Amino acid sequence: MRVALFTDTYVPEVNGVAKTLGRWTAFLESQGVPCKVFAPAAEDRFAADRSSVERLSSVPFLLYPDCKFALPNPIHVKKALREFEPTIVHVATPFNIGFYGSHYARKRGIPLVASYHTHFDQYLSYYKLQWMEPVLMKYMSWFHADCRKVYVPSRSAKAHLEPHGFPEMEIWGRGIDASLFRPEVDRDAALRSFGVDPDAFVVLYVGRLAPEKSVDVLLEAYRSLPEAERAGMELVIAGDGPLYKELVASIAPGERIRALGFVEGRRLAELYAAADVFLFPSATETFGNVVLEAMASGTAVVGAAAGGVLDSVRHGETGWLCPPRDAGAFAEALLRLRRDASLRARLAAAGTAYARSQSWDAIFHKLLRSYEEVVRTSGEPVLL
Repeated sequence: MRVALFTDTYVPEVNGVAKTLGRWTAFLESQGVPCKVFAPAAEDRFAADRSSVERLSSVPFLLYPDCKFALPNPIHVKKALREFEPTIVHVATPFNIGFYGSHYARKRGIPLVASYHTHFDQYLSYYKLQWMEPVLMKYMSWFHADCRKVYVPSRSAKAHLEPHGFPEMEIWGRGIDASLFRPEVDRDAALRSFGVDPDAFVVLYVGRLAPEKSVDVLLEAYRSLPEAERAGMELVIAGDGPLYKELVASIAPGERIRALGFVEGRRLAELYAAADVFLFPSATETFGNVVLEAMASGTAVVGAAAGGVLDSVRHGETGWLCPPRDAGAFAEALLRLRRDASLRARLAAAGTAYARSQSWDAIFHKLLRSYEEVVRTSGEPVLL
């Protein structure tokens, strides 16, 4: 089996899709499965960029200006594909590069699969483009029509797409690196390294700072708390995005809100584990990788009762759920968990146990078997 992967986002870009695809291609390599990735050019050449990655010229994407929209050179891509001779094509994004991969597979009779990662239709209302939703979903349905399988990250994502006539869908879940994200941490030292008061009750948000992540709800929930409560709290925000400068400018002198910008790796793992509560109000997630990371780190999670968060968080068991965009409910949840240490500890322990059961290896082996089935039933030989 030889896999050609087409995607508009890939490492070293820092988002859930890019990191998941990077892990997947590394797994394929570890299993001796040749893989050729077609992705946008990266500003900084990534250390793993060998002959397995074809970088394509690109321009900023409309909704995410700091993400790239690939512009394939047909002659260059055709030459690379002719030399590689893929037996299966995987398109991970439904834009230019994904469209090219889909067209190539259809034209040559190569089995085609896709993965669905982002609810772009739900994003549109945050950019005042909701009138485009019906057109976008028709396009998405058409784009995926010839796929043998569409891999979705959660049950909620599958349910969201079913009314739109997508072909056979299969859940491709997400895992956790339990060696990195774990509860053990020197809390005081970790918080001090970020300039955070270790005596404070630390509320953490990790994620992209963009309208569709409900950053406004995060801030409203925190700021609506009684002043006496906020005096002993600190809201820590780790992430970058189009709202970062606006967020920093909105923090009043003396306000206990700390915007750290982008944090990753061991530093991020320590931050998760040192926090008391992880607050994540986004209602547009297809999965919510950061939720699983926080759970694995032993931190009680408060999330929106919507989207992929529902696949990881069971209300009152592995975390606490609030109605989407209900800042009052999020504020009430924060107060409850601050005042009830036993509830907080119980949610954290159950969340950690669940997260640690989500193994990347098991998830990737399942996806590889699905690939093999697609190739086998298409009449193509499976060569491992």
